[in-house]
Order: sequence, then structure tokens, then C-alpha cells
Amino acid sequence: MSAHIRKEISNEQIVVATAMFKLVSDPTRLKILWSLLHGEHSVGELADEVGMQPSVVSQHLAKLRISHMVSMRREGTKIFYKAENEHVLHLIEHAFTQADHIRGGEHE
Repeated sequence: MSAHIRKEISNEQIVVATAMFKLVSDPTRLKILWSLLHGEHSVGELADEVGMQPSVVSQHLAKLRISHMVSMRREGTKIFYKAENEHVLHLIEHAFTQADHIRGGEHE
């Protein structure tokens, strides 16, 4: 077991982590977070990248904001989104690294 993994966790941590995994299990939200790995984006830019209407992307971003996975900043009339912190970025990076590992048959 890795030295940085906790041996004991609270029920509250389990609840929060479970909710977080449920949130990122949606393909559109995962695509949005993947895009945010590469920097700050406006709703329009994210909509283009994930192939969805801006209104749909906005709804997903609202859920991600409520869960503290993304944050926003306003510049004039535009709103820009970014990952809340490096932990969100690491979560998404590790998820795709594990997916590559499994897909490549290296999980034996």
C-alpha cells in the first residue's frame, strides 16, 4: 500500500467521495473536466469541445461548481471556468491513466 493512502477514513469522507465519483461518472461532466485540465474555458468554448449546447454545458458546470470541482471568474460579460484545485486535475488524470492501464491489458 502506498505511504500516502490513509488507513482510516470517516463516514463523511466516504459520503463526499462517493458523491464526487457519481458526479464524474457522467460522460459530459468528465469531458468538461478533461477540457479544464488544459486551462480555463468559457461556456461556449467548452460547448464546442464537448459537442453540446451551451445551455446543457451550463447545467453541468452548475453541478460541478456546487460540488467544488470547478470555479468561475467573470470578465466583462463572459464567465470562465477552471478546475477548483490541483486535486480535481489529479483525479481526472489518474482516472484516464487507469483507463489506459486497463484498456492496454496491463492490469494483470
